[in-house]
Amino acid sequence: MASEDITKLAESLAKTKVGGGQLSFKGQSLKLNTAEDAEEVIKQIKEFDGLEALRLEGNTVGVEAAKVIAKALEKKSELKRCHWSDMFTGRLRSEIPPALISLGDALITAGAQLVELDLSDNAFGPDGVRGFEALLKSPACYTLQELKLNNCGMGIGGGKILAAALKECHRKSSAQGKPLALKIFVAGRNRLENDGATALAEAFGIIGTLEEVHMPQNGINHPGITALAQAFAINPLLKVINLNDNTFTEKGAVAMAETLKALRQIEVINFGDCLVRSKGAVAIADAVKEGLHKLKELNLSFCEIKRDAALTVAEAIEDKAELEKLDLNGNCLGEEGCEQLQEILEGFNMAAVLGSLSDDEGEEEDDEEEEEDEDEEEEEEEEEEQQQLKEREQESLTPKKIIDSQDSTPVPSPPVDVATFLAFPSPEKLLRLGPKCSVLIAQQTDTSDVEKVVTALLRISSVFKDEAPVKTAVHETTDALMRKAFTSATFNSDAFITSLLIHMGLLKSEEKIKAVPSLYGILMTLNHMVQQDYFPKSLAPVLSAFVTKPNRALDSCSFARHMLLQTLHQL
Repeated sequence: MASEDITKLAESLAKTKVGGGQLSFKGQSLKLNTAEDAEEVIKQIKEFDGLEALRLEGNTVGVEAAKVIAKALEKKSELKRCHWSDMFTGRLRSEIPPALISLGDALITAGAQLVELDLSDNAFGPDGVRGFEALLKSPACYTLQELKLNNCGMGIGGGKILAAALKECHRKSSAQGKPLALKIFVAGRNRLENDGATALAEAFGIIGTLEEVHMPQNGINHPGITALAQAFAINPLLKVINLNDNTFTEKGAVAMAETLKALRQIEVINFGDCLVRSKGAVAIADAVKEGLHKLKELNLSFCEIKRDAALTVAEAIEDKAELEKLDLNGNCLGEEGCEQLQEILEGFNMAAVLGSLSDDEGEEEDDEEEEEDEDEEEEEEEEEEQQQLKEREQESLTPKKIIDSQDSTPVPSPPVDVATFLAFPSPEKLLRLGPKCSVLIAQQTDTSDVEKVVTALLRISSVFKDEAPVKTAVHETTDALMRKAFTSATFNSDAFITSLLIHMGLLKSEEKIKAVPSLYGILMTLNHMVQQDYFPKSLAPVLSAFVTKPNRALDSCSFARHMLLQTLHQL
């Protein structure tokens, strides 16, 4: 370790805060790669008597450094709070699980009884959950009250591993007469989707002691929302529910409203940007009106709620004496509706609780309402089709034949063609196109038309999964399509990147173009694309500039965004 590095480390450690049983290295940007790098940190830990809280956030800890820090923690039995968010900046994903395993094993060896574990803002993915799985199942976490895993890129797989570990922890702790009594659970921005949320809902239902649940920006639709609602109903101490930026639709909103009727301690409801729509808003208003006397905040912003439904929500809060904020911004009230809303609240002497209405979308026409209903029907039909497809594929895995009365020929799976896949893309359909799927899609896409190329690329990337067969199929199909496009003399690369950014919601257009619902697939696909020889290097700075800009949709895919920016930086 160079002398100037030691000096810099010493200066950083001079800022270390000690007090109240807490040792903090927070935000010191320490680069701890080797055992030597971590010597001063280890010294501070060893010399600290009665260590109850250790803050390592805002530094970067490598595998070797984690091992020696862990060794120092093996004798810290009084440790209760691990503030370990954002402590693997710049690390490879493969480095994080072994580092977490070392630290977790040390806590188990020490006989620590944790109250809080915060691993937020560590982009470790599903494999990272394996890194602290043993810790969660151990006696060190039987006493856990707060678990914070915000923005970790866990995905569905990580969500399932986490749920299983929590259930096992509850089972083991219950056997010892002191069941796990988790109070606060935070897992926003993790791509949990329906399956991950449903798995966690099962764990929540078993635990039953939750007071706060924060799961914003997880791509959860109404099946996952309904599962969570059912679990929340058997957590009577719930005070805060934050599911911002998921997709309830009416079904999820109605299920959640029924649960709210059973909860008496609710103080904060954050369903902003959750597409509860008017019928869902009315159902939630009924729940609010019937009870929730401790309610302090109700957020139904950006939910496509129309005027009459919004006014119903306002009327429902009449006797909520503790209410501090009502957020209905970004809905479809129109100027007159906004005025009526304010008048209702003024009549209750509650005008001060209403948040800004500056982003109101204006009152929609009836024909747009019909389009909304059609959109919901199409969404439900597509979900039904996906479910039927899964059932058919599950049947094909069993050695069962459907026997006709006259012969024993098994019924074949319905064929899939390129048009069907592009119309209703799914990983299963892409794989069923066979080994020539990349060639077929490239052949049948008019690469002289930029819009058709962008549409095809977005459809292909939308089915991206970390699973090897699907990931390979997406990459190969993308390569075939984009190589054909970029090598064509008539293809306009600048027009392509402009159109793609518009469809991703990163660039405004004069035309009203609906952005793709999730950027995860296209970001991961672009991460592959930009590394290929066919991708024009001149487009990299443009792409980097727009992906770097603050954007809510990008924030919900922080792991994929980080991967792409890292790759672009290395080009």
